[in-house]
Amino acid sequence: MSGVRRVRFFIGWPAGLIFLVVLGCRGRDVGPSASPAGSPAAQVVDLSSFRPQSEFLGRIVFQSDLGGNNDIYLLTGGGLRRLTRDPASDEFPRWSPDGRSIAFTSNRGGTYQIYVMDADGENVRRVTNGEREAIEEGWYPDGKRLAYTEQRKKAIGRSYRLMTADLSSGAVTPLLPEFKGSTALPDFSPTAPLLAFTGKRTMGWDAYLADLRTGEIRALTEGGKACRPRFSPDGTRIAYVSSTADGKGDIWMMNSAGGGKEQLTDRPDSYDYFPAWSPDGEWIVFASGTKHYPTEGIWELALIKPGTNLVVPLFKSGGRDVFPDWR
Repeated sequence: MSGVRRVRFFIGWPAGLIFLVVLGCRGRDVGPSASPAGSPAAQVVDLSSFRPQSEFLGRIVFQSDLGGNNDIYLLTGGGLRRLTRDPASDEFPRWSPDGRSIAFTSNRGGTYQIYVMDADGENVRRVTNGEREAIEEGWYPDGKRLAYTEQRKKAIGRSYRLMTADLSSGAVTPLLPEFKGSTALPDFSPTAPLLAFTGKRTMGWDAYLADLRTGEIRALTEGGKACRPRFSPDGTRIAYVSSTADGKGDIWMMNSAGGGKEQLTDRPDSYDYFPAWSPDGEWIVFASGTKHYPTEGIWELALIKPGTNLVVPLFKSGGRDVFPDWR
């Protein structure tokens, strides 16, 4: 795994470029943005002018519509590279544990399903092929399986269930079938048999933790205003989104047992979502926007250093730059 040893900031930035941020979580944020299958072909965009606003080591994949529809992009210290060019919608990229592959969600086959490609965007292969839509995936630590969210349409609204797909056999099995309610957005601890996920038993979403050895499942948050838990690389902390402070949302952090909750971003005028850790656990990359995702507004990537109120702008294309994942 490539580490991140430093983040250097340009001297002489205007004061407005270093800011504090805040974001919330609402139930409809669980699914991907709704882009119709067969949407217009992506525009040709010159990426040479897109550079990160701060220098960093590592590789960040994310979803952006800067080319006309949602595609997967790779951001490094050297600039931006486009990894997918399908006229459909490619979303929610996640690095494999060994950094050699990227899983993502796409409706290029007509419905949303899970795909995997090499780290350079080549050799795209389909993982799921079910009747229901498969969205927003997470890798098992062994890199041989993917957990994902199966979206089920109901008479009124939708429900969500976690499933597992074996990359070798193609076998699909339910994950946490004993949970009474909706389960979504899986993230595995890299150091213990633990699964963090977003769940809803009645009203509102919360962060949950499942012990895969004992089968115990418990809520990490209460009140129906939290989602998208993500383990730190050492498995000791969890970043997540909560709207308890301002009704919009912020990036928060807790220990892996659910204690020590700390609000990291605090900007009432923005929505801060989709946290992901740097490989050394010193920073969190997230997406921030002034209007609610996914239907409105400009979204940009930023960095927050846990334990401080330092937020650094990272990348802004003028479109919706969301779902970052860092190697």
